[in-house]
Amino acid sequence: MARRPNESRREVNRVYVCNCFGVTEAQVKKHAEGGACTPRQIASACKAGTDCGSCVRRIQALLGRGDCPRREPADQGMAVLSEVEALEEAA
Repeated sequence: MARRPNESRREVNRVYVCNCFGVTEAQVKKHAEGGACTPRQIASACKAGTDCGSCVRRIQALLGRGDCPRREPADQGMAVLSEVEALEEAA
């Protein structure tokens, strides 16, 4: 693909994740770095995944497993619902 003289390399390598709202891979990663760690949180940040939904799996892949701090205890085999179980026992 030949580049136009005014196009930078960054513009040529833009990969769209959500065609409905024109959201790029870089934008999803930026929101993830800002704390969004689920497709729903990404949708709240930039609307990606809220129209046709075909990009949700790609967003999930970009977020990766383990990027979200809330998942770390479960990934390490620790009980994450122990507090809920304790509340049920108290009731």
